[in-house]
Amino acid sequence: MAAAAAAAVGGPQPPQPELPAPGLALDKAATAAHLKAALSRPDNRAGAEELQALLERVLSAERPLAAAADGEEAAAAGGGGGPGAAEEEALEWCKCLLAGGGGYDEFCAAVRAYDPAALCGLVWTANFVAYRCRTCGISPCMSLCAECFHQGDHTGHDFNMFRSQAGGACDCGDSNVMRESGFCKRHQIKSSSNIPCVPKDLLMMSEFVLPRFIFCLIQYLREGYNEPAADVPSEKDLNKVLQLLEPQISFLEDLTKMGGAMRSVLTQVLTNQQNYKDLTSGLGENACAKKSHEKYLIALKSSGLTYPEDKLVYGLQEPSAGTSTLAVQGFAGATGTLGQLDSSDEEDQDGSQGLGKRKRVKLSSSTKDQSIMDVLKHKSFLEELLFWTIKYEFPQKMVTFLLNMLPDQEYKVAFTKTFVQHYAFIMKTLKKSHESDTMSNRIVHISVQLFSNEELARQVTEECQLLDIMVTVLLYMMESCLIKSELQDEENSLHVVVNCGEALLKNNTYWPLVSDFINILSHQSVAKRFLEDHGLLVTWMNFVSFFQGMNLNKRELNEHVEFESQTYYAAFAAELEACAQPMWGLLSHCKVRETQEYTRNVVRYCLEALQDWFDAINFVDEPAPNQVTFHLPLHRYYAMFLSKAVKCQELDLDSVLPDQEMLMKLMIHPLQIQASLAEIHSNMWVRNGLQIKGQAMTYVQSHFCNSMIDPDIYLLQVCASRLDPDYFISSVFERFKVVDLLTMASQHQNTVLDAEHERSMLEGALTFLVILLSLRLHLGMSDDEILRAEMVAQLCMNDRTHSSLLDLIPENPNPKSGIIPGSYSFESVLSAVADFKAPVFEPGGSMQQGMYTPKAEVWDQEFDPVMVILRTVYRRDVQSAMDRYTAFLKQSGKFPGNPWPPYKKRTPLHPSYKGLMRLLHCKTLHIVLFTLLYKILMDHQNLSEHVLCMVLYLIELGLENSAEEESDEEASVCGPERCHDSWFPGSNLVSNMRHFINYVRVRVPETAPEVKRDSPASTSSDSLSSLHSSRRPKVLQRENSGTAQVFSLVAERRKKFQEIINRSSSEANQVVRPKTSNKWSAPGSAPQLTTAILEIKESILSLLIKLHHKLSGKQNSYYPPWLDDIEILIQPEIPKYNHGDGITAVERILLKAALQSRMNKRIIEEICRKVTPPVPPKKITAAEKKTLDKEERRQKARERQQKLLAEFASRQKSFMETAMDVDSPENDIPMEIATAEPQVSEAVYDCVICGQSGPSSEDRPTGLVVLLQASSVLGQCRDNIEPKKLPITEEEQIYPWDTCAAVHDVRLSLLQRYFKDSSCLLAVSIGWEGGVYVQTCGHTLHIDCHKSYMESLRNDQVLQGFSVDKGEFTCPLCRQFANSVLPCYPGSNVESNLWQRPSNKSIQDLIKEVEELQGRPGAFPSETNLSKEMESVMKDIKNTTQKKYRDYSKTPGSPDNDFLFMYSVARTNLELELIHRGGNLCSGGASTAGKRSCLNQLFHVLALHMRLYSIDSEYNPWRKLTQLVEEMNSQQGNEEQQPEVPILYHDVTSLLLIQILMMPQPLRKDHFTCIVKVLFTLLYTQALVALSVKCNEEDRLAWKHTGALKKNACDAEKSYEVLLSFVISELSKGKLYHEEGAQECAMVSPIAWSPESMEKYLQDFCLPFLRITSLLQHHLFGEDLPSCQEEEEFSVLSSCLGLLPTFYQTEHPFISASCLDWPVPAFDIISQWCFEINSFTERHAEQGKALLIQESRWKLPHLLQLPENYNTIFQYYHRKTCSVCTKVPKDPAVCLVCGTFVCLKGLCCKQQSYCECVLHSQNCGAGTGIFLLINASVIIIIRGHRFCLWGSVYLDAHGEEDRDLRRGKPLYICKERYKVLEQQWISHTFDHINKRWGPHYNGL
Repeated sequence: MAAAAAAAVGGPQPPQPELPAPGLALDKAATAAHLKAALSRPDNRAGAEELQALLERVLSAERPLAAAADGEEAAAAGGGGGPGAAEEEALEWCKCLLAGGGGYDEFCAAVRAYDPAALCGLVWTANFVAYRCRTCGISPCMSLCAECFHQGDHTGHDFNMFRSQAGGACDCGDSNVMRESGFCKRHQIKSSSNIPCVPKDLLMMSEFVLPRFIFCLIQYLREGYNEPAADVPSEKDLNKVLQLLEPQISFLEDLTKMGGAMRSVLTQVLTNQQNYKDLTSGLGENACAKKSHEKYLIALKSSGLTYPEDKLVYGLQEPSAGTSTLAVQGFAGATGTLGQLDSSDEEDQDGSQGLGKRKRVKLSSSTKDQSIMDVLKHKSFLEELLFWTIKYEFPQKMVTFLLNMLPDQEYKVAFTKTFVQHYAFIMKTLKKSHESDTMSNRIVHISVQLFSNEELARQVTEECQLLDIMVTVLLYMMESCLIKSELQDEENSLHVVVNCGEALLKNNTYWPLVSDFINILSHQSVAKRFLEDHGLLVTWMNFVSFFQGMNLNKRELNEHVEFESQTYYAAFAAELEACAQPMWGLLSHCKVRETQEYTRNVVRYCLEALQDWFDAINFVDEPAPNQVTFHLPLHRYYAMFLSKAVKCQELDLDSVLPDQEMLMKLMIHPLQIQASLAEIHSNMWVRNGLQIKGQAMTYVQSHFCNSMIDPDIYLLQVCASRLDPDYFISSVFERFKVVDLLTMASQHQNTVLDAEHERSMLEGALTFLVILLSLRLHLGMSDDEILRAEMVAQLCMNDRTHSSLLDLIPENPNPKSGIIPGSYSFESVLSAVADFKAPVFEPGGSMQQGMYTPKAEVWDQEFDPVMVILRTVYRRDVQSAMDRYTAFLKQSGKFPGNPWPPYKKRTPLHPSYKGLMRLLHCKTLHIVLFTLLYKILMDHQNLSEHVLCMVLYLIELGLENSAEEESDEEASVCGPERCHDSWFPGSNLVSNMRHFINYVRVRVPETAPEVKRDSPASTSSDSLSSLHSSRRPKVLQRENSGTAQVFSLVAERRKKFQEIINRSSSEANQVVRPKTSNKWSAPGSAPQLTTAILEIKESILSLLIKLHHKLSGKQNSYYPPWLDDIEILIQPEIPKYNHGDGITAVERILLKAALQSRMNKRIIEEICRKVTPPVPPKKITAAEKKTLDKEERRQKARERQQKLLAEFASRQKSFMETAMDVDSPENDIPMEIATAEPQVSEAVYDCVICGQSGPSSEDRPTGLVVLLQASSVLGQCRDNIEPKKLPITEEEQIYPWDTCAAVHDVRLSLLQRYFKDSSCLLAVSIGWEGGVYVQTCGHTLHIDCHKSYMESLRNDQVLQGFSVDKGEFTCPLCRQFANSVLPCYPGSNVESNLWQRPSNKSIQDLIKEVEELQGRPGAFPSETNLSKEMESVMKDIKNTTQKKYRDYSKTPGSPDNDFLFMYSVARTNLELELIHRGGNLCSGGASTAGKRSCLNQLFHVLALHMRLYSIDSEYNPWRKLTQLVEEMNSQQGNEEQQPEVPILYHDVTSLLLIQILMMPQPLRKDHFTCIVKVLFTLLYTQALVALSVKCNEEDRLAWKHTGALKKNACDAEKSYEVLLSFVISELSKGKLYHEEGAQECAMVSPIAWSPESMEKYLQDFCLPFLRITSLLQHHLFGEDLPSCQEEEEFSVLSSCLGLLPTFYQTEHPFISASCLDWPVPAFDIISQWCFEINSFTERHAEQGKALLIQESRWKLPHLLQLPENYNTIFQYYHRKTCSVCTKVPKDPAVCLVCGTFVCLKGLCCKQQSYCECVLHSQNCGAGTGIFLLINASVIIIIRGHRFCLWGSVYLDAHGEEDRDLRRGKPLYICKERYKVLEQQWISHTFDHINKRWGPHYNGL
């Protein structure tokens, strides 16, 4: 078929004149159908020609558009309908033709039916949310789209969700990349068997039309491309072309989505070479085609590429064309086959970029190289399409189209080959690109799909030389930024390194190529080819050597460096990514014996490269001083392959080691790094700036350490195990520059080091030796042991979260190596060494994550300080580990003092490395140890406890690893060659420990004290201890033949080096040791040195015993333990020695020494027997005493400090609890604001600013520090118990009509519709939404002090978290956030006691008094400071909330409004306090909220302002409550004026507050009780009315009847039955009960009313009022609230309020009606009240009924209930469109109070400069918003103009947050956290508990 099509299209036929021009205008569908029929005939030649002519014409309509893109004759070229129209037209034609006359949509559907694809292949771009399941993945790059993931079964798998960085494609259904068990339901079933065959004619048209269409697209791309001018970036032009092409590419993309059938047609078209040749060759008469072909060739040429056939034409043979010169000039290892080296090292004259400085290589085939880099030949549409895709820098649409085709297997192979063919071109484009980041991502988006598939990668490697291409391309890439290396020999160095300052490295531009390389090396078959190909290995080592020695640091000795370069980031990243990761990839394939050959290859070429490197930098034996590079990738390759060879491949180590000379060179640079680390930590590099510290830290940091410091130390261990130990030890001390310090003399001169650095350098040297000798990471530990050791080290430093542990444990850094963090062993080791501490909550609200902490036995047995030191980035972590260890020992009672780091037993050494232990048994080390012990004992300067600790550690290591047990101790010292050295007889530490050293000759400065002393008279044997002479006379003679010893480390090292170089061992034995080190001291250092002889007479053992005395501060403190308990020697493992300080360590060492040899045991006993006075007697005692005193003083000071700190902490804690606690009343210290003690005449306040105390007065008022905030918490109460859930499907929506706020709003607007406005505003409370809540921390201050405090804050330039201009400040004492001061009303407490006395007046008298008092106008007191403050605080209160929450009246600004607002503030605060107490008063007592309540002061302020508005006496509701009105009909008179609100519609609690605030303050108790009693009668009547409306007709009649019978009983007024029946009969006169419509039945409750249920209804109706009233009484009169059970709350509160007569008996069941105390005859007043209702229901029966039923039982407010699993929220909301702008928001958020979906920071939804979240926080929470950020899982709090991140309420399985969903692990709700959040919301304490607030500038 395809061949036929090709034939039909082929041939340069002239356009057919037969088809008339108007043919285009014919009906498209008809034409298409006609052509399809013509083509279906067996002889379709005519049809084909006709179609071709049509296409030629249709598609060339697009052609002028290309000219338009160039921007010249746009208008002219566009023709009639403009370019856009022509283009549309063409696409329409194509669709018609494809469908062959049918409808295009039907055609699409038909093709889809034949989709055999079992792959998902969904392509996504950056930021898409995808999943990765490690359990199902074969390749680590495997990813799934959300749909396939959720459709598959991954329960219990190790998966995570991630945001794609570069884009990707779904692998579901691809068994090469993932296991079939993980396929989703859709892709499991489909197999090709049950898909029918595609009918031939369905896609026939496509096969004709598509080649033409794609060719048209290519021509377009050719036309649109203009080479950018020299420097002008041309992105704009390219983007313009791409925009014009958008529809075409989208059309292709849609075709790919039609499924497998269409994809295979497209594959045919794209890969068919004949089609391509015919259409694009540019031959023939068509001028357009010719021009297009020329443009293509120009583009090729400008890219530095050639088109092979045209070489002759373009004359490209001379090596002048761009890059090809490199190839011709040739380059070591740039080819697969290695050429011969020229013997002459001629230098290239032009020295192009330092390249020519290398040895020239004659390449055996210079073309191979060029073919990779410079030649491109396109043979198909696919190839040219990819070429233009690259040229246009990978436009997203094109990438998606090319990737969408991948499910087609044939295409996949073709495309991969094409991609490889263009690889070099990609690299060049990438280097030039301005948008290299975007481009990198797009490249990887493609390559990861191709190279993750092992089968494909292997095929391409074999057929297209993939490896050669990649390595060569990488090499070329790096060549462009090489500079000369300045390491070692600046002038003559021939080595070149990459320049880390270049953009290529700085911007990580090489990343995509390296990433591909790592990716293909993860496939075993490919890696094996690489490891077998010697040429490739040579090239690769060449590449690696570019990084060897890069980023060289030179130590600044004089000035501080001017500019701190940050190139080290680039250097470390480059080594890790370009060198280390490929290395780990290769290592992962060298795991078994069979792969030995590979290791040998790598090691061989690595050593060759290293040898070349040493030659290139002219290295002999001394490193250049004061310079260091941290980058030695060649050393590290060598080390890691060695380690692998021994560990996994059973290779013999010596067979892969070089000669001694090479080993000596190899150890120099890694050792230099270790010494430099010590120098950097000693601040010797401080003039190089902070970046050098950064390098030292990065070098050991967890992501880098196992590619950097670990291989370095391993390499040094290997060198040490094979080189002469004396040489190695002396090298170490010389590198660390502390040789001069190692002298017996008390003073010395150091020629290379300042005195202040000596101690830390010495510590560094010893620590390094300890690490070198104790570390077993590569010397025999198994992987699990390593993991365990790493984990213990990290956990000992600090408790860690699971994720930080995963991050800190150095995993194999190659992500594709298949070792997965979080794999099985990680979890099992973690559970073995650590305990999980679940997150706890402090009431202060700092939220913790789940932490892992080491188990006790880990501290006891596994804590390894060496490992900790190796792994700490910051030195403080070592201290932290030691502190934790100390704490553990104290707590477990193992050791009380300050312990030393414990000595830990090591895993056994692998036999290959046994030689390492010779370091411990060499004289040089013993001399150093002896010298240091001596110096410490003699208190020489510069030595610290740390030095002693390390010295003892080394001695102990030596004893643990002593070579052979001494059989006969006498014999071991004989033999002349052993004794030519007179310090120690042998090299075994065990025997050297007991060897006495008598005299030492030292070089000292002339000022030293030693010089003054005469040298001893004789140095013969009699001066030695008798013990000694009796034992070994032979030795002594020889020993004293030279008077004394001089030892020089440097000389020692030189000598060894010479020995090795000369290779003449015979000579070496006779070399006489040079006496002094002067020869090598730095010139010009003028060492005024003289020789002195010191008398020592000590052995290591005797020094240790004296040290024991010194450390313990007692003489003769050491007593050999085995003298008492001989058992000790038999079972040496004694736990008491495991932990302890220096004394324990010395005892442990002496015990070990005694165990190792009888001789030592005897000598120890002997030394102890001699009561040894300390050596130089008086002087030392004084000094010792001094240091001991100093130590003691220090210790005491430390303890004092600890004590103080502890005390301070506990104080702070108790204070914080008082200040912060909202939920625990018990543990609180009461902070009474003014204590009500009768003998005090006036309340006294302390000012926290000036510290004075005194009463608050009119002219100097005191105020409470308060925070005013608007709150809508009350409005969120709902009447149902079921909490609302956050909606997670479209169906679940939350409607706010059942909230308290909504119900109150409706009620108010209903009243305002029918009644007089001013009267309505007295009948209800507002403040359910946007009410003002006042809270205080309880501290008081003078108001004038506060003003000056605010001034000082205003002038303080420090950035505060609050805005002083808005009056915000923090309490000067407790730092709690506040924004106003509430004046304290001057008044005495005694008065209030008088006011509380009960009076015996009758209720009628009291009612009159109340009315009179209310009638008095409240004149505002004279202008005092107090009254001014009262006014200003009232203003503050008003301004706290928005205008819409204050203005409810119809006439704006009416005084009724202010009146309503003021008493509502009181209501809001009382209601909120009730909620804080849990919604009832059962708990009684003063709750924490009550203690710090400021209601009393608030009431004064409000009352003062309310009394300014007097209510006209005839409108005062008090009248209606207490008096009968004579003429009932008078109200009916004026119809046109709206009536007042009937008293039964009034809210009783509001009435209570109005009545009380209208009274002069302070209020008398009996007046208060009177008001309550009167209001209770109204409330009770309301309850009866509501009850009567609720029940049905029959019930009503029954009750009416029963009540009427009892009406004449004596207590009729206190019987609810009588009252109810009266209410019913009164209301029946009106129309209230009449409307018994159908809809009424809905309201009628089906329950039968029993007396009990009625009683309960009445009590529940009245309870809210009683609660508020009791609270009010508690605050006004300071009476305590009684506690009670819930069922008796009503009776307790009513008796507390004085409603219950005192004589009331409680035996028979309690009846609420007994609390009634009617001021006027009950039936009269009730009928009066009912009359008002009746007259209203005459006209509005419906509304009248609705207003009577009030819902009084509100449940506590709650936040929305969240689902268990975070994924359910995420999946629903992260793709949800915003209802305002219908786009999917970038940062979606959802309000946790009401469930509204909002855009965070979305500019689309901004209104009047407020972003949506801020706006919503004002509307929903009156300024407080709680939002869950969907993409981050965190909660953000908005409070007014500030916001803070609160944290997350979703934690993963390890109790950790996952902010920004970076880890993507499943998250589960943490109920405790959510409770804390809700508690903070309800108690309004966000401001106090959360500390990190910032302004949001309305931008959230």
